[in-house]
Amino acid sequence: MKLHSLKPAEGSRHKKKRVGRGTSSGHGKTSGRGHKGQKARSGGGVRPGFEGGQNPIYRRLPKRGFTNPNRVEYAIINLDTLNRFPAGTEVTPELLVHQGIIKNLKDGLKVLGDGEVNVQLTVKAHKFSRSAAEKIVAAGGTTEVI
Repeated sequence: MKLHSLKPAEGSRHKKKRVGRGTSSGHGKTSGRGHKGQKARSGGGVRPGFEGGQNPIYRRLPKRGFTNPNRVEYAIINLDTLNRFPAGTEVTPELLVHQGIIKNLKDGLKVLGDGEVNVQLTVKAHKFSRSAAEKIVAAGGTTEVI
């Protein structure tokens, strides 16, 4: 087998449908769009969610709830995740993002107290749960609110 002898598998290649190229082509005149109507027109078609004129579901259902525009959403991390760092490391939100531990920082970082921390670290975050702060200090580390 050589490069010049390679061919696609039989039946895997199809000719492009060329519409509007005369009656004998089989796709002439209306070009496969049928006669008249919204879908036959240039640029025609219905928007997503259109139900043929019936009152659509998004208008039939009542509006519910409220989205607080001032909500502060923290990226969270648990203590057992911090054990991967060597002792004496300064753990910052930027370091966690760089290492891929946090995907996106949102409005800040909150450290939660799930698990145990076994290394002495300086942890900088926007918020700490009470148990997390106690466990970090108990392990010989320090916490710093940014």
